[in-house]
Amino acid sequence: MARIAGINIPDQKHAVIALTAIYGIGKTRSQAILAEVGIAEDVKISELTEEQIDQLRDGVAKYTVEGDLRREVSMNIKRLMDLGCYRGLRHRRSLPLRGQLLKPTLAPVSPRKPIKK
Repeated sequence: MARIAGINIPDQKHAVIALTAIYGIGKTRSQAILAEVGIAEDVKISELTEEQIDQLRDGVAKYTVEGDLRREVSMNIKRLMDLGCYRGLRHRRSLPLRGQLLKPTLAPVSPRKPIKK
């Protein structure tokens, strides 16, 4: 198995799908990386040479992925909670943020807590 960005990439999958195993890389970004590096999308990871895998590592390294991206997202959420804005309060109470209805989904879950200010 090839190891890119600290993740073991599945060998038997096509390169475009295998790269999506990395947190922060979806199919579109995977296609962009492969086009930039010059590797066909339908090639399996097991068929790549070491040079091509090194090129893939360099291509992935240009983006914020895995631990750095997770940390950035969690810090953004923490910042919202520290500000005390509406979205931060909704995060703090584990409620929907974007206007979804509460009754059907949250009624059986648990009693609601009061908002802490």
